[in-house]
Amino acid sequence: MIKNYLKIAWRNMVGNKVYSAINILGLAAGMAVALLIALWVNNEYSYDKFLPDSNRSYQVRRNFNSNGETLTFSSTSLKLADALRTTIPEIEYVAESDGGSSHGLMVGDKKIYLNGILSGSDFFNVFKYPMLQGNAGLALKDTYSIVLSRATAIALFGTDDVINKIVKVDNAYNFKVTGVIKDVPSNSILQFKYVIPFSFMEQTQAWVKGSHGSFGWNSFVIYTKLKAGTSYAQVAPKIKNMEKSEDNVNAKNSEVIMQPMQDSHLYSEYKNGIASGGFIEYIRIFSVVGILVLLIACVNFINLTTARSEKRAREVGIRKAIGSQRKHLIFQFLTESALTTFVSFLFALLFVQIALGPFNALTGTMIRIPFGSIVFWLVMMGCVLITALVAGSRPAFYLSSFNPVKVLKGTIQVGRSATFSRKILVVTQFSCSIALIISTVVIYRQIQYAKNRPTGYSINHLLTSNMSSDLVKNYAALKNDLLQSGVVESMTNSSSPATDVYSHFNIDQWPGKLAGETVEMGNIDVADDYFKTLGMNLLIGRNFISAASDTSNIIFNETAIKRLRLKDPINQLITREKKTYRIIGVVKDALMVSPFAKPDPTMFLYNTYPQDNIIYRLSPNVNPHNAVEKIGQIFSKYNPAYPFTYRFVDDDYNRKFSQEVLIGKLSGIFAGLAIFISCLGLFGLAAYIAEQRTKEIGVRKVLGATVSQLWFLLSKDFVLLVIISCVIASPLALYFLQNWLQKYDYRISIGPGVFLISAVAAIAITLLTISFQAIKAAVTNPVKSLRSE
Repeated sequence: MIKNYLKIAWRNMVGNKVYSAINILGLAAGMAVALLIALWVNNEYSYDKFLPDSNRSYQVRRNFNSNGETLTFSSTSLKLADALRTTIPEIEYVAESDGGSSHGLMVGDKKIYLNGILSGSDFFNVFKYPMLQGNAGLALKDTYSIVLSRATAIALFGTDDVINKIVKVDNAYNFKVTGVIKDVPSNSILQFKYVIPFSFMEQTQAWVKGSHGSFGWNSFVIYTKLKAGTSYAQVAPKIKNMEKSEDNVNAKNSEVIMQPMQDSHLYSEYKNGIASGGFIEYIRIFSVVGILVLLIACVNFINLTTARSEKRAREVGIRKAIGSQRKHLIFQFLTESALTTFVSFLFALLFVQIALGPFNALTGTMIRIPFGSIVFWLVMMGCVLITALVAGSRPAFYLSSFNPVKVLKGTIQVGRSATFSRKILVVTQFSCSIALIISTVVIYRQIQYAKNRPTGYSINHLLTSNMSSDLVKNYAALKNDLLQSGVVESMTNSSSPATDVYSHFNIDQWPGKLAGETVEMGNIDVADDYFKTLGMNLLIGRNFISAASDTSNIIFNETAIKRLRLKDPINQLITREKKTYRIIGVVKDALMVSPFAKPDPTMFLYNTYPQDNIIYRLSPNVNPHNAVEKIGQIFSKYNPAYPFTYRFVDDDYNRKFSQEVLIGKLSGIFAGLAIFISCLGLFGLAAYIAEQRTKEIGVRKVLGATVSQLWFLLSKDFVLLVIISCVIASPLALYFLQNWLQKYDYRISIGPGVFLISAVAAIAITLLTISFQAIKAAVTNPVKSLRSE
């Protein structure tokens, strides 16, 4: 019986090649989109879950009560790390970290410059990255030990058998390799090529060792791991008030929290001290998009099958007349649906396999179809079955309901009863497609709006490089040579790059401070010519002049002054970390953190010791390529151990838009596919209607109807449906997009132009889709269409 059903289904598929091809292509495209999104969503949810006991790993954060507003920071203090380690028995391991930094590694004549992590000795107990060689618990015990990834070991030594071999770091320190781990996969929250003990940072940088004494020195990252069987609910009340033990009003307004590492990728945004959003919002949105696109494809199948029901009406009548029961007919039509869906699934797999390369390049992932996974195939077969039922149920029940007597007498008007429901389905699928078009336009406008926002400093022709130990020793000579070269206009260094703020400190006292009032803000240590090099404008006061006069002076940005409510800030005294500073200047706000948010309150301190980030501005009339080549030669003179590395600051700034750009591109791609699938259905329906009205068109032509009149006749109903779809989609899209825009402090307003553009685009695409069939029918010779009459 089943074999017979499959044979009939195959014959019907082959016998109606055009409509079968439209159905298969539409379903395949919908299933491909759904599968691709599902693979992507699964990858985003998999971050760090490959690590053993990863559900017990946490990152420490702080909720800071800034006069009623709760701010959440990931920067923490070493004093807090010490307290967690010694006073909370439920915490098994604590690993402090610098959050990631780049260093030069050298073995013989092999020199590479890579990003790594400086972290406490329990790092590999908190994160159990697969260790190929060495002991995870002991690998970072010695200050001058280093753990390499397998790729880094091969790059340096040509082999991964490197235990106890020596790597020279920053051309100054010899480190012994004590471990080799597997290369860190792309779905790891932490990305690094090597790990160096945090104790090295403490031994070589006095300020780090001295920062253990205060909760206010928040320049570090802390990772913890709870003991087995311990829940965060048991730990939360114990750590909450840890910083309040310090006799400082700022610390007393700070609460310690921890976030599961498995959540930090998707839940990066905090509101009122609670992880409430982040990339998870886009995951949810595109999960819905995947389902909608698949439903649009199913709607095509339903519409085309029911529209062509007249072709099957007599078949149903005859089969019923000779004894077929309705359940047998339903099973027959569901079998046809299942066969079409299965063939579509095979094409969907092909489409996804072809698309994965560009998709991975776009999203920065390494997604693969898990062909060897039994779970994958079971899930896919379940999805194919559900899709077949969704797409085939209505046609099956509709076609099997025909009265055989009426059908065989020719008195039944097949298909007319389904016209209204078919129109509803067309409106539904186009409403979804148009909503996606509107979303794409709004996302693009929001990105452009933020990109055109004044940054507060000049990012063009601005470059940055990392400071090495050799460059620290030769910084004055390096700066002099670069300025004398004629290709560099200005140069400085700072503790944070031009596009970020790494450290946050408390302001303990300031004029006009209210009882219990607290302030925490960004902190950047800067050298000579910092504001000149970045192009930041001094609004009032003066710049830093010299080490002799300015080590106890401070400069704030506008937002910081407003936050401190200082009406006449120059020469006012503030206290930070028990040290008093005099305000000598106020600079214009600069967007150093987020181009979508308000500028962060920031303080700038003069530091004579060269900091980690070298920033230099090219002369305005030089060719950047030639300038970089010349600068590289000068860097190599003072840093011969490692190749010259640099980044353009505008590239760093543009990376701040990467998430929004990705979402915009994905929205555009999926909106295009949704429209494509919808248009496939329209094309099939237009072809069917033109076929049904062939004689009517012939009569109209004989009576003098023009091609344009016939085109309008066949097109107007479809255009009306699309217009109705625009009316439905617009308020729905407006509601969701306004909610999405609320997450940005700096955002566009949605005007009517967005909806008009989307409506015009949808109508134009509709007309292009159906015009081929309409014009083809209109120009057909009426003699041929009326010959049978």
